[in-house]
Amino acid sequence: MKLCFAGLGVMGAPMAGHLVKAGHTVTGFNRTHQKAVDWAKAHGMHAEMALGTALIGAEALILCVGRDEDVRETVLTALANLKPGASIIDHTTTSAKLARELHAVCAEKHIRFYDAPVSGGQAGAVNGQLAIMVGGDEEGYADIIALTAPYTKSITRLGGAGAGQTAKMANQIAIAGAVQGVAEALHFSKCSGLDPELVFTAISGGAAGSWQMTNRWPTMAEGQYDFGFAVDWMRKDLGIALDEARHNGAHLAVAALVDQFYSEVQAMGGSRWDTSSLHARLEARRKDPNSRKT
Repeated sequence: MKLCFAGLGVMGAPMAGHLVKAGHTVTGFNRTHQKAVDWAKAHGMHAEMALGTALIGAEALILCVGRDEDVRETVLTALANLKPGASIIDHTTTSAKLARELHAVCAEKHIRFYDAPVSGGQAGAVNGQLAIMVGGDEEGYADIIALTAPYTKSITRLGGAGAGQTAKMANQIAIAGAVQGVAEALHFSKCSGLDPELVFTAISGGAAGSWQMTNRWPTMAEGQYDFGFAVDWMRKDLGIALDEARHNGAHLAVAALVDQFYSEVQAMGGSRWDTSSLHARLEARRKDPNSRKT
């Protein structure tokens, strides 16, 4: 297929690369044009400075950008350039409200819109092992499965427009609690004078074990927080989830508390640290108990 991929950052660039390897012709677009140029050079493809030009002849637009306003701008531009019958697959994490809005607007133009946020982080994108949560019409969903297969470990359609984004909110809520739990367990072990490596060996194979523990306990223990998904983006995602909860009546006490903890990490200068930096906040308290209020 002839595709346009918009948003060639740490997630989008490897995802687009998998599409090229699968035999698709992909035109790259990024607001920072040099990123698109570099990606295109690395994959033997083309990059365009204008999204409208990048969409010429495209059968589908796939995007992985930043925030709601970025998605809205990209999709509305695409509607003026895509032909009826084309598809738009949005891998950005946004509000469900936006997904429903854009689905309706695209339907008027006979273009299929799917909200399809991903989970798996930068490593999942690089290794083609992402989990995708999809919202949108059942008709055409089989095409989405086939198109995203080069970078997908699992894909699930949750329902109509917005359902994928709502499931991604649940994903981020679960991650926030899990990371905080691992950070506190490691922090507690250090405060108790235990060897963190031995504690990890003792508990990671039991009921306490998780992806977060296996992948982040060792790096947390070394004070390393440069593993992809940044605190700024996690706060954006948790903000979306907390806003949705105010509308659907869900009680997210832990997510709200962890969001506050991430704000403290930002104040420490950790805006671009990865989400496991919740441990850095606890360690700062251990070294200086009076540095922050409880």
